[in-house]
Amino acid sequence: MNDAELLALSRGAGRGKNAVEQLNHLQLLINNKLDGLLHGDYLGLLPGPGTEPGESREYRPGDDVRRMDWPVTARTTTPHVRTTIADRELETWLAVDLSASLDFGTAKCLKRDLAIAAAAAMAHLSVRGGNRIGAVMGAGGEPQVVPATPGHAGAQILMRKVAGMQSHEVARPASRWGKRNRGVGPGRTNLSLLVDALHRPPRRRGFVVIISDFLATDGWQRPIKKLSVRHDVLAIEVVDPVELALPNVGVVEFMDPETGAVQEIETSDDRFRAQYAAAAHEQREEIASALRRAGAARLRLSTDSDWLRDIVRFVASQRHARTRGTTR
Repeated sequence: MNDAELLALSRGAGRGKNAVEQLNHLQLLINNKLDGLLHGDYLGLLPGPGTEPGESREYRPGDDVRRMDWPVTARTTTPHVRTTIADRELETWLAVDLSASLDFGTAKCLKRDLAIAAAAAMAHLSVRGGNRIGAVMGAGGEPQVVPATPGHAGAQILMRKVAGMQSHEVARPASRWGKRNRGVGPGRTNLSLLVDALHRPPRRRGFVVIISDFLATDGWQRPIKKLSVRHDVLAIEVVDPVELALPNVGVVEFMDPETGAVQEIETSDDRFRAQYAAAAHEQREEIASALRRAGAARLRLSTDSDWLRDIVRFVASQRHARTRGTTR
């Protein structure tokens, strides 16, 4: 996808006809790239193996022993497992964090643009065959819920609402260097509250995608773990390369977009940049570990990479892992 087009998607969001055209163009680009990945049953795809009984086949190392077909095993004296068929209708829910920390980007686009594009791709992957998709969105205020609706028309309405979501704003405090900060800065999304909103009311078993940079420290791990008991959960982590390693560009003034706090940093200090990179690596490892413990699959998208290619690779790897390299 052209970088300028992706930037225009978010910057044109909420502005009438231009926003609709940008979203339609994004949908076309996603269709061209992702078409062909969804042929066949859901088995081996993101939504999981399903619940309806299917045929039996011989056991292979790595198969879930809870699916052993004991009657066939007893008759043939060879271990067999019972395959399953995915449900005819899948309900997908997106939890989209559009807080101020995503209004940042130093590479091809903003993290916000990438989050919207990822939501559009997940919608495309989910809505075929009359499947339903809904969303819970947060941008610093109370989470907003878009009810689950079927088909591409429902997905397009949902994406227009996601792209048009505006951050709530809070007053900026004064800089520690005595500089006056004019205007206001967006607030922080409570990611724990955003994810927890998916439990009220209880949703039917399905697929949940959480899109965020996961920089919040509000205890989001527990709600995700609770969610993964009932649903297949995918966490899409949106990052920017400067969040992982600082470039040597001299003195830079940084502002926390969620609180408005301003800090000047000397980036030419090699020791400081090394400490920053080590701390950033540790932070991301903690996020990855927390998502694993919560039972969520993890996909990282970066503003300096080809996000569509990363999604294609992830879907392909999930299909291969779930089918053990075989087809049904």
